[in-house]
Amino acid sequence: MKKSKSKSPTFPDWRQSHLGRLLGQAMRRFDERVYDLMAHDVRVPLALSNLASKGQVSAAHIHITRHLPIEGAQLTHLAHSAGMSKQAMGELVDQCEAWGLISKEQDMVDKRAKRIRFTELGFAWLKAFELAVGQAEQEFKMEVSSEVATVISLGLEVYAGSERNQGNGF
Repeated sequence: MKKSKSKSPTFPDWRQSHLGRLLGQAMRRFDERVYDLMAHDVRVPLALSNLASKGQVSAAHIHITRHLPIEGAQLTHLAHSAGMSKQAMGELVDQCEAWGLISKEQDMVDKRAKRIRFTELGFAWLKAFELAVGQAEQEFKMEVSSEVATVISLGLEVYAGSERNQGNGF
């Protein structure tokens, strides 16, 4: 009787194709497309498009774009909204301030705090982000069909909303 050679274990299919993994892969692909579009958008200031094209703009930087209200916010609110620690968000805010995307001003309500706001350059970045997201969404619809994209969007809205309403996820 021949002994079979030991092969490295193969992972069951579920480890590669469960919903969480697919959502993560889809989000990374979508965000990479948005970064690429912004890197090549003539409306994005050259220095910022250069950062995007070199991969120096990451999902963390997009947290500022996604979570900073137009009227501005305090660091603690921004960190909470983005699901980040205050320290991590503080580092990100400092970097975005150095890039000229945001400014820190005295908060008129709480004099001990700073209010983080978009600068004029930051609003240009935000507009370019909006256009890039719109184009990436259109490309997604073309790839999977408008009907499938609508079902996915509605399903994700319900799923994300149910977690928010329950406050504990699973």
